[in-house]
Amino acid sequence: MMADAAFFAVAVPAVLVSGISKGGLSGLGVLAVPMLTLVMPPGEAAGLMLPILCLMDLFGLWAYRGIWSRSQMRVILPGAILGIGIGVLAFGHLDDDAVRAVIGLIAILFSINQWLKPLLQRKLAEASPPSRAKGLFWSGVSGFTSFLAHAGGPPLLIYLLPQRMEKMMLAGTTVVLFGVVNFVKLIPYFWLGQISGANLSASLILAPLAPVGIWMGLWLTRRVAEVWFYRVSYALLFVAGVKLLHDGLA
Repeated sequence: MMADAAFFAVAVPAVLVSGISKGGLSGLGVLAVPMLTLVMPPGEAAGLMLPILCLMDLFGLWAYRGIWSRSQMRVILPGAILGIGIGVLAFGHLDDDAVRAVIGLIAILFSINQWLKPLLQRKLAEASPPSRAKGLFWSGVSGFTSFLAHAGGPPLLIYLLPQRMEKMMLAGTTVVLFGVVNFVKLIPYFWLGQISGANLSASLILAPLAPVGIWMGLWLTRRVAEVWFYRVSYALLFVAGVKLLHDGLA
């Protein structure tokens, strides 16, 4: 893997995209694992990304210290931990093709959700605040998809967006939640062998890209037309999702 040019041709953009997501263009982080699974098994791809994500989370936790909702955290953190537990139990019963299919389906549904968002926003404006039961359910789904593919953002936003939180509070709450979730995931990832000597070595080599990606996210947030950046990114995510779903089912 370390001498494979194709691996680095995919891994470097995947890490940078995750950093860009952490740096301000949230939502793009879901691209990373689908990209990596084009050149390596899904479990190894998720294991390679987790130490890098934990490093990125340290920057995010510092940036959003004190700017997060404690009342929301009392609902979504237990749900996310429960979702991780379900992911651990399901892990041994899912082969690589099944995981590829799940990740591909997540990528496709997330892309479609982004394209339909203008239509959904009118409904969100009229929605009543979600119940605690909904919070536990969607955060549980978030923990499960985060365990499988570091793709916990979309399910969590289904719960949080209708509440129309202040944008910095929303960003800080998601940053703190996934910061805790990612560090919790280190335990089962090591236990299940998803973090091995090989992908940990690759993580260390790719780690210097983490602050570069975060800086790029901050730079792009200020300068690039966000609408076009997202359109291209979601189109690429959709294509990757279709390929992964096809490979998993085939």
